[in-house]
Amino acid sequence: MASDIVPASVIRAIDSLTANEFVVELDGERLSGIFRVTGLIPFKLDARTSSAPKPVREPFKISKMVQRDPNSPFNRWLRETTAAKADIARPTRTLDVIAVDGGVETRRWTIKDAWISEIAYSDFDSGSGELVQEIVTVQWAEAEESWLGE
Repeated sequence: MASDIVPASVIRAIDSLTANEFVVELDGERLSGIFRVTGLIPFKLDARTSSAPKPVREPFKISKMVQRDPNSPFNRWLRETTAAKADIARPTRTLDVIAVDGGVETRRWTIKDAWISEIAYSDFDSGSGELVQEIVTVQWAEAEESWLGE
């Protein structure tokens, strides 16, 4: 009905993020070949404690294409991680997950003292044309969130 039409003067722009517009940086260097970041929970408190709530730092995953260059920033981190084996001193990095809207940074999550606890691969399948993915589980010590304009 004509009476159900909302005048243009009443419509407001929706302020939201699109999941496919993001960038990941490793120690300040923009990475290529990142497919997705999953399970990023930069703020969580364990409310089950009887005393003050304690921060919970759950790992998250980065899925990326397998890249040939052994000296790319991510591949260097992977090589250092596997070389460290089970040593308690883990190779750490700073990761930034950056939400982008129309090419403009809108929000940034800086993950400090990030270290890799698992490296897995998608299926190698002769009947598939998909790229092989490296799925990396990242542990971390601290997260900071920055908003546009701060």
